[in-house]
Amino acid sequence: MRIENKISPCLWFNDQAEEAARFYASVFKNSRITAVSRYGEAGFEIHGRPAGSVLTVAFELDGQSFLALNGGPLFKFSEAISLVVYCDDQPEIDYYWDRLSEGGNPAAQQCGWLKDKFGLSWQVVPSQLSALMCDPDARKTDRVMSALLQMRKPDLAALMAAYAAA
Repeated sequence: MRIENKISPCLWFNDQAEEAARFYASVFKNSRITAVSRYGEAGFEIHGRPAGSVLTVAFELDGQSFLALNGGPLFKFSEAISLVVYCDDQPEIDYYWDRLSEGGNPAAQQCGWLKDKFGLSWQVVPSQLSALMCDPDARKTDRVMSALLQMRKPDLAALMAAYAAA
């Protein structure tokens, strides 16, 4: 297994690493599982995982390398880390929002943030959002922020209208 990226996120799962990697690879184009490693007999007294069960899954999502680890229930995902998906238009926002939120926590959806069925936080946002929020005119950025705070899934047309409002 050759690692392509110098820095790559490692996602800690209880025992769903392979299921999660397959799901994520099905959502994003140009994605694939690149390697699966398995627990051996060594270290059983520490990890408690049966020999042959999945230890790690290396995968790529649109060229970005990830590693998924079955490390047990000790650690859980939190909103302190999220993966951002930049979308060019509303159909792309709708696609990623709908797919990634399948089976997730609807209560954890606000301002483009969602939590998937594995508990991982994602931000599905328009690619244009940074430019809208970095405008030197504070009135424009305030209108965009006010509009965004009212949304669960981003509405690109509404954000653009808030930005352009006189």
